[in-house]
Amino acid sequence: MRPRDRIGRELSRRDPILAAVIDRVGPLAPLHAKPGFDRLVETIIAQQLSSAAASTIERRVRALGRGRIPAPSRWSELSDATLRGAGLSRSKIDFVRRLAQRIDSRALRLREVDQLPDADVVARLSEEHGIGRWTAEMYLIFALGRPDVLPVGDLGFRAAVQRAYGLRRPPETTQLTRIGVAWRPWRSSATRYLWASLQLPAAGPRGAAGGNATVFGESGAT
Repeated sequence: MRPRDRIGRELSRRDPILAAVIDRVGPLAPLHAKPGFDRLVETIIAQQLSSAAASTIERRVRALGRGRIPAPSRWSELSDATLRGAGLSRSKIDFVRRLAQRIDSRALRLREVDQLPDADVVARLSEEHGIGRWTAEMYLIFALGRPDVLPVGDLGFRAAVQRAYGLRRPPETTQLTRIGVAWRPWRSSATRYLWASLQLPAAGPRGAAGGNATVFGESGAT
């Protein structure tokens, strides 16, 4: 049995199935919260993509900004052909350009959004073109480091729960919410353990799938 941090120990005490996942995954890598435009662009890139595909496109986009996501003021200067060459779809080019213009003009002030409660962050970001619940929830977890986010629309999360809990089919929102009650107020950590478990072979008869599972981006809606 691997050592667990305080949150891992508490989650394990509350949920024996998740405890087995935590034992197999081991300690989570530190999460370095990084709010701002860069993180939102990274999350838009990841919409409906595997983590490997998203990483490849993100690396190409960063190359356009000399190792960083290009600043909001630069997106109007980058041609469609250049951005398509980096791997961005036409719709994502439109999403990011609109977001960049909104931030550059200060119509959207992310520093103010970052101070809002979770539900208000989701509501506010979802008003922006190309940003929906999944994108806003990823921003909550990875940009703001919010501890209690349950991304029920994420395909990877649903696949991980299906496998860990031995379900015949991917769980629906109601079932995921019910399972996640025991994880409060650390549902973000529980989700990260389950995501990490997809990189491991299924364990024992409980696992619903064999071999290494693919990590998905999202369920379809932004």
